[in-house]
Amino acid sequence: MGRNTRKRRSPLAVRAVAASAALAVAGGGLVWANFYASAGEPHADRAGTRAAAAAQVATIDCPDVGQQLRDVPDGARAGVDKELALLDEQITEAYARLASTRDAQAGDAGYVQNAILGPLRSKRTATIDRIAINIKRVGGAAPGGIDRLAGCAGKTVGQPDADESQGDGQDQGQDQGQDDGQNGDGQDGGQDTGQDGGQGQAGDNGNGAAGPFADDFADITTVQPNVRKTRTRRGGSSGTFTSVCGVNENKLFNTDNLIVAPGVDNGAHHTHDYVGNQGNDAFASDDDLANADTTCQNQGDRSTYYWPVIRVQDGTAEFDANEQGGGAEGNVGRIVQAESAEIKFVGNPRSKVVAMPRFLRIITGDAKAFTNGTANANSGWTCTGFTDRVLTDKYPLCPDGSKVVRTFDFQSCWDGQNIDSANHRDHVAFADPDTGACPQGFQAIPQLTMNLVYDVPRPTIENGQVRQPFAVDGFPEQLHKPITDHDDFINVFDEDLMNQMVKCINSGRKCT
Repeated sequence: MGRNTRKRRSPLAVRAVAASAALAVAGGGLVWANFYASAGEPHADRAGTRAAAAAQVATIDCPDVGQQLRDVPDGARAGVDKELALLDEQITEAYARLASTRDAQAGDAGYVQNAILGPLRSKRTATIDRIAINIKRVGGAAPGGIDRLAGCAGKTVGQPDADESQGDGQDQGQDQGQDDGQNGDGQDGGQDTGQDGGQGQAGDNGNGAAGPFADDFADITTVQPNVRKTRTRRGGSSGTFTSVCGVNENKLFNTDNLIVAPGVDNGAHHTHDYVGNQGNDAFASDDDLANADTTCQNQGDRSTYYWPVIRVQDGTAEFDANEQGGGAEGNVGRIVQAESAEIKFVGNPRSKVVAMPRFLRIITGDAKAFTNGTANANSGWTCTGFTDRVLTDKYPLCPDGSKVVRTFDFQSCWDGQNIDSANHRDHVAFADPDTGACPQGFQAIPQLTMNLVYDVPRPTIENGQVRQPFAVDGFPEQLHKPITDHDDFINVFDEDLMNQMVKCINSGRKCT
């Protein structure tokens, strides 16, 4: 399988490789040492070990520093982005240590706090200090109290509640190692049933306790229709523009994220599919994107569209089975190529749309929604034949003859000035779901919508265990939760084609 060839290993990634090399195993996956008892142990001992393991920390929950940054001067952006990427690597390293020290944790109630969370806080404190220094060096003002975001907590949890945001009392289970640096009051003591039942034993899909679990799936036929559309009013824009760009037949993959972590190799810590622009890696400049090849049929669209791959955890040793972003960080199994990728731009039900600025960057969804909460989550999962109903925090179990669908609706309001923002969110916004109105000071742009269809085998769930599940790639500490699905877009339409799109949408026509 192909990968971007311009990539080079950065010092940050080298540290991550060294930190997790001990966890990489043949065929991918992480070593989950004695998280649950092995199949060879006596039954009574195995049950006791399972009970102890169920009370153990499943993952690490850290405040998302990047989402708290609202005003980072342009001169500080590069330095800040690299420090934010280092924060992600520190969490990955701590999570790897959490996963490989289950015996020590079982024998020492303070192990997680003393050996994992405490050192992690110290590293994060130093990194956050450097973020503040970068901002102040160019005359900016670091957010007040940013140092309080250094502390992390251990979690034993299930899914986040709807409408919660980072630190607003997440009802997500028991925490260990909570300190004053972690926003997260009011958490209760529930436990994730998906972690019980021997998920770490032989036959655990090669992913140990990293999920997904049985309770991450739901039968789509039992879901009530819940999709509603906003009626287009007089003065609205009802046309559509479809760009046909394929399904990554070129097998272009990398684990970078040019939007969030420019200049940092493996900034995503998971593998992306790419369609459209073929020059997208962490080191691509706007000029590189403008001059790259595109898979889109209309060569005026050199935009980059990228999303996390889906894998079936069937024991396949993929090309990245022992690499960062792949098996070395818990993303294991066979990568499944989408059967179709519908890329469509639609109008605004209340107003006409204006052209997107070239190189506008938009992220929809949140790759860290499991620990961040659902404030920025925007995942949508359904099945062909059932698109009147969408799941957000479950993977769908589709009936025979039906296929898995991922749906994405991007932000459709732009601030009229910026192609990006410090937290990669504030320069764009969603229109009001009831009226279609953009927030004050924002204007409507063509809304990118995407539907990705996959032919994946339906997982088997028996006795609370899921066998050969499919899951979206993600940061290892996010446990492959479906709520973390997300999609990325950089607009590289040429001016003429963008203007054609706008005219088409505003006139109510359907164009390609």
